[in-house]
Amino acid sequence: MSKMEMSSPKTNMTQKDPSNTDEFIKGLWRDNPVFVQVLGMCPVLAVSNTAVNALAMGLATAFVLLMSNILVSLLRNFIPKEVRIASYILIIATFVTITDYAIQAISVELHKSLGAFISLIVVNCLILSRAEAFASKNTLLKSIMDALGMGLGFVFALFCLGAVREILGSGSFFGFELFPSNFQDWVVMILPAGGFFTLAAWLLIFNLAKRKEAGS
Repeated sequence: MSKMEMSSPKTNMTQKDPSNTDEFIKGLWRDNPVFVQVLGMCPVLAVSNTAVNALAMGLATAFVLLMSNILVSLLRNFIPKEVRIASYILIIATFVTITDYAIQAISVELHKSLGAFISLIVVNCLILSRAEAFASKNTLLKSIMDALGMGLGFVFALFCLGAVREILGSGSFFGFELFPSNFQDWVVMILPAGGFFTLAAWLLIFNLAKRKEAGS
């Protein structure tokens, strides 16, 4: 047996799994689902025209992600591999239905503003990817930390877009007027094109910040 072959097991043993804190932080910054992985673009661009809509959709998605990760992690040893994707979708759809009714009970106006995008959380690639790639292979605690990190990272990204689009497009923030009456609203910012402009700007800022961090 070669010297390299003899030393490899020792090397593998010294490698440590990421801590629960690392699993949480990665979703907020290093592997942010929107600014790094560019996942879930449909709700990101469609409902981020106001800070309220963006925050509501972000929190709804984070709740579904957290609950589905918990259930998938708990049932990972009982779900047959042949039907795992169908099982994950069923689990996700259950929590999306709960979220849909909860938002409707809290605010009918908000529910109308979010529209069909609440139901589309079921097919959000962020949630399904975390169930398949992480929760189905890790312990409950790690799955919770992963869901919290990714979920809050998604909320943060949507809020960043929604805040900028509402301030520039409507001259307000959470419905409160920020500028004098003679302020000319940038109407394009609350239109679909404004979502692309704002996302591009935030992606640029985020990537520049990460490059600066890597170079320091």
